[in-house]
Amino acid sequence: MIYETAFVLKPSCTDDVAGKMKEFISKLITDNKGEVLVNDDWGLRNFAQATSKGETKGKFYYLMFSGDGTFNTEIDRKMKLSEDVLKWITVSLGPESKKDSIIKTYQNPNNEVTDKDRIKSEKEKKISSKTRSCWFSANKTQPDWKDPSSYKWLVNEFGKITPGRATGLRPRYQTMATTAIKRARTMGMISYQSNKVSTRVQ
Repeated sequence: MIYETAFVLKPSCTDDVAGKMKEFISKLITDNKGEVLVNDDWGLRNFAQATSKGETKGKFYYLMFSGDGTFNTEIDRKMKLSEDVLKWITVSLGPESKKDSIIKTYQNPNNEVTDKDRIKSEKEKKISSKTRSCWFSANKTQPDWKDPSSYKWLVNEFGKITPGRATGLRPRYQTMATTAIKRARTMGMISYQSNKVSTRVQ
């Protein structure tokens, strides 16, 4: 199986702390005959909503890897024990037979989208909702918690997820969108109380 793990460290953490955490995970993967496929640094980002302890930003890191998943509980244990970790998530992405396509579709949330492309995309999504057509199936794409633009339009200003009867999404994609939004909230990528999303600290 292909998995992804993302974690957020306190903004005061040094590169050495992050390096040791990534090294621990990487060694755990390779020792269990897995393979690290993507090792990415998303940098310092503002949370869409402050944490319960008042943290407003954190340093984001991401790894995609293959393996049998038996070591994921150890990754989870390490995250829980670390005082430097603010948030983390581990998600199954699919079978190894789809490795190439999964890697190809990986998108760093810091990838810039021009205002022109963003406005065009938002208009298309609103039109899809009005015409009761599924935007995701029509564009052969799917919501991804790492990409706020893929689901922000499904959350209203009060943080409520728009139901399928209003979005026009097929049930399968509506479920995927809801899951993506919940994962994004766990990681501070979108607010629980509004449709505000995480931004990179310049």
